[in-house]
Amino acid sequence: MDKDLIIPIAPVAKYSFTKKLRRIFLIEKLNNPFGIILMLFISLGITYVVTKFGMVPGIIAIVGMVALPVVYGIVTYPRFGIIIFLTMAYFIMWIYKMGVEFPLGTLMDGMEGLFILSVFINQKKKKDWTMFKGPVTTMILVWIGYNIIEVANPVAESRLAWLYTIRTVAVVMLMYFVFLYYITTKKFIRTIFKLWIAFAFFAAVYAFKQEHIGFFPFEENFLHSDPNIATLLFIGGVWRKFSIFSDPVAFAYNMVTASLLCIGLLTGPIANYKKVILSLLVMFFMLVMLSSGTRGAYVLIPAAMLLLVVLKYNKTIMMLMTIGAVCLVVLIYMPTSNQTLYRFQSAFKPSDDASFNVRKANQKRIQPYIQSHPLGGGLGAVGEWGQRFAPNSYLANFPPDSGYVRVAVELGWVGLLLFCTLMFTILKTGIINYYKIRDPELKSYCLAVTLIVFALNVGNYPQEALVQFPTNIYFYLVVALMTVTLRIDNQQNEISNAGQ
Repeated sequence: MDKDLIIPIAPVAKYSFTKKLRRIFLIEKLNNPFGIILMLFISLGITYVVTKFGMVPGIIAIVGMVALPVVYGIVTYPRFGIIIFLTMAYFIMWIYKMGVEFPLGTLMDGMEGLFILSVFINQKKKKDWTMFKGPVTTMILVWIGYNIIEVANPVAESRLAWLYTIRTVAVVMLMYFVFLYYITTKKFIRTIFKLWIAFAFFAAVYAFKQEHIGFFPFEENFLHSDPNIATLLFIGGVWRKFSIFSDPVAFAYNMVTASLLCIGLLTGPIANYKKVILSLLVMFFMLVMLSSGTRGAYVLIPAAMLLLVVLKYNKTIMMLMTIGAVCLVVLIYMPTSNQTLYRFQSAFKPSDDASFNVRKANQKRIQPYIQSHPLGGGLGAVGEWGQRFAPNSYLANFPPDSGYVRVAVELGWVGLLLFCTLMFTILKTGIINYYKIRDPELKSYCLAVTLIVFALNVGNYPQEALVQFPTNIYFYLVVALMTVTLRIDNQQNEISNAGQ
């Protein structure tokens, strides 16, 4: 495991992160009277808050108590901070649904700012910007710059909508540079992937529980808090499952990305028992994904498998893909009265799907607006922020139902062109790097993240795939890993060549 990951949990290390935390709280030794008194007062204070105001304020008090050491850990040990950040991104919407009224989104923004600050602090010590160079970096900076100048869009109805939206579509992209800078070893990549798979397994088990046992009371409260929720989630007498995520779409797409991660890892040099575990996980993720009722997600794994066949062409892959294709055809055309299976089948027959036809009509209706507004209607013009800050505008109540359509409406055809160029550049980089990498393990990592990026780009057409937690964070993680894997491989090759 990486040094920066060992430090926070090693109680006897010379520069132990745990020791430094104990110094912060003045309790390095158990017989330190001042430290014991301080902790006693803190405990009593939290107890009083819980007794007087309830559990939620008590949780907030605890969060406040650990905020200082966490901030210190993020800046001083960024890899430790990255693990915390990825964990929070995965579970943030679950915490929200529990009714914890705390600005967790703002907290995530603050962590992003701390990461950027730590990069500049480290760069001041050792100035080396070469690792950031590349076509992906160029396009990301262009895209961020374009989103920033959208504040001056002359037809935008609201500047506040721009302010609330830019952090989720542009500022979050700065994490690409953080991941690029601090992920430097195969061991750290393994740690991230293990955590990702563990989180996905928890989410899958949670959805399985929702499907076969039922919802928790706080989830029932959420489902009945707004009549519009039932309209979207109660289909054919069955509730669509959302696991720990914001909605069924986010749940389904995260099961897809976890499945593709496992599939990519299967192509690497791993033990047979690990291949069995990964294969079982893929089947489990795909099974629970069906309970989401998200048609757009069902086609993503078959689409990604087509790319896999192209990138890694061999007899074994072709045989497995052929068997999979036959099974898929049988599932699509077999007669059924099962609502979940019927919804799966309809994903491959879009012309028979009423909701797809409605979306198609909406896209046709908005085309003249897109063509006549090269800069779009302004960032945040549609959806929640548009309805909040410009409720009477033409775009406020337009349902984009697609990541690409939203970009075209808000940022114009110029923005759509830039966005598609960015995604093309990312995919091209992943494919080229996959063929350049010599290390089989790193090659499988690069393949996995390339499949994930491809699938999310396909999924961004029927849904908005890149804006919800945790996908909005993990997407730029996998984009960074495309470059990181090649960089580590080159470093290994240089060391190997120097030793010969």
